[in-house]
Amino acid sequence: MFKGLRPIQYGGREVWPIIEGGKGVAATNHASSGAWAAAGGIGTVSAVNADSYDPEGKIIPQVYRALTRRERHEELIAYAIDGAVEQVKRAFDISGGKGAININVLWEMGGAQRVLHGVLERTKGMVTGVTCGAGMPYKLSEIAASYGVNYLPIVSSARAFSALWKRAYSKAAEWLAAVVYEDPWLAGGHNGLSNAEDPKAPQDPYPRVKALRETMRQGGISDDVPIVMAGGVWYLRDWNDWIDNPELGQIAFQFGTRPLLTRESPIPQEWKDKLTVLEPGDVLLHRFSPTGFYSSAVRNDFLRSLEARSERQIAFSMEAAGDHQYQLDVGVKGKSFWVTLGDLHRAREWHGLGFTNALKTPDNTLVFVTTDEMKVIRKDQADCMGCLSQCAFSSWADNENNSTGRLADPRSFCIQKTLQDIVHGGPVDHNLMFAGHAAFKFRQDPFYSNGFVPTVKQLVDRILTGD
Repeated sequence: MFKGLRPIQYGGREVWPIIEGGKGVAATNHASSGAWAAAGGIGTVSAVNADSYDPEGKIIPQVYRALTRRERHEELIAYAIDGAVEQVKRAFDISGGKGAININVLWEMGGAQRVLHGVLERTKGMVTGVTCGAGMPYKLSEIAASYGVNYLPIVSSARAFSALWKRAYSKAAEWLAAVVYEDPWLAGGHNGLSNAEDPKAPQDPYPRVKALRETMRQGGISDDVPIVMAGGVWYLRDWNDWIDNPELGQIAFQFGTRPLLTRESPIPQEWKDKLTVLEPGDVLLHRFSPTGFYSSAVRNDFLRSLEARSERQIAFSMEAAGDHQYQLDVGVKGKSFWVTLGDLHRAREWHGLGFTNALKTPDNTLVFVTTDEMKVIRKDQADCMGCLSQCAFSSWADNENNSTGRLADPRSFCIQKTLQDIVHGGPVDHNLMFAGHAAFKFRQDPFYSNGFVPTVKQLVDRILTGD
């Protein structure tokens, strides 16, 4: 056992202070989270459009039959609740009463509050806590407390936690089980970088976590309430100075990327194989997500195509003004757009390479795409089912008008479509493939040599040694 690491009290029992990161669409399910809990840790079921099963045990494809977005949104919520309930029940059975089962929700997912109510109502006594990030989940404490369930907000700064605490969490302090600090430069998936922070200048997490603990103390929160370090966690020995450190109080650790490569992990084999060959720098912190957040994913063909699409972009005016004195004569069919001379030449060059369609963005720019790309973009936008509280790609918003009031952005993509596809066997190079920035360590860590893929129990035992 790694020096200084001791069990913590959580949900009325002793558990190891190691948590399986929850991730998004179906990438952690009952098999991985139940096994993590059975090994004495805290397993996390993803309650983000989780899978349901038919009577033969086959995954039910999430097909949308309604004609309107509002009706498809109702289908989405029904799928989400049914799937998460099924996953929690199965995980709870696998855990055998050991460890604990959490669920993970994204506050910015469509219908988040309704999904959370629906799942907790039907899984009483099975869920120990709810982790929640991707936004400012003010109502998380109120909802969790109403079901007698712990809540573990995910934040990336002391400032974010302070706002949540003052506005809401202080009223349900007894159900605050931990605060997850997610490193916005190193974690996989959506990241909480603020506009004041430089995505290319990572900050040392220690001072940021120390500031978070000081903020928690100012709120009267005990040092026994753990801060969970998430993002960039691989070997516990790397965090030796954090354990039993009076400046930081109780610390726990969340593992998001390592549990992807286990026998119980539900991700397809091609995804697992890809993880074993990644090099440093292969995970890109980018801003193409329709949520508007930064996010980290493997820089595969899918991300490269989005990067290239954004580079094929020019600014325009609706009338000749300033440097925009040249009427665009490619890609726009009968509409008047005025551009600079340099951009006119670039647009003609892209047109000659087959990028013959110019699509408007909300920022008064045009991006040039092929006819096939345009058809996919338009179809995906039309098929929107409101999987986010607001979506830049389709302009859906969970409000009275079901609209963000902004033009749909063709530089983004349908996140629901690509995440459902990759986790159910679609090609890993042509879909969004979330991963943390330490994923290259699969290739370097001797534990995985000769193609070894551990069970969750073997991984947990290994982590507890410090390696």
